[in-house]
Amino acid sequence: MPGLHQLKPSKNSRRPRKRVGRGDGSGRGTYSGRGSKGQKQTGHVPFLFEGGQLPLIKRLPHMRGFTNIFRVETAPVNLSTLQELRPGSKVTPDSLFEARILRKKKTRVKILGDGELTKKLNVTAHAFSKSARKKIEAAGGTVTVIDAPKEDKVPKAEATETAE
Repeated sequence: MPGLHQLKPSKNSRRPRKRVGRGDGSGRGTYSGRGSKGQKQTGHVPFLFEGGQLPLIKRLPHMRGFTNIFRVETAPVNLSTLQELRPGSKVTPDSLFEARILRKKKTRVKILGDGELTKKLNVTAHAFSKSARKKIEAAGGTVTVIDAPKEDKVPKAEATETAE
């Protein structure tokens, strides 16, 4: 079995290096494959240079702002939409998805107070506007908040007096 010291690259897998500018007999003398005169021979054309035409990168408008990776999407649902549901029914994000009011199943839901509510509903959602909460409770329904905002994990340190 051959050892590692006997391994060789397969035939024609490695091309010989071009030795340019080593005389006309080499086939790459005089101009070294660069042609005659001009910027392309002596230097280089900048990347994305378009020959003096206003470059694409300058023709496009500035892209401003940024994408907040911590953004949480919340789907708004108005009381006018809930008015169409059966009275006494339990309204949850899952039931709203099944009723095709929500497009995605795992969506946070905020109930907004646009429209009138005359039916008694037990509404469970992630957030409620003040007017929506009032109207639901006025109609005899109940309001349940799913995950209430969590308190700070570490309580703020109280200022201590130091002896000077």
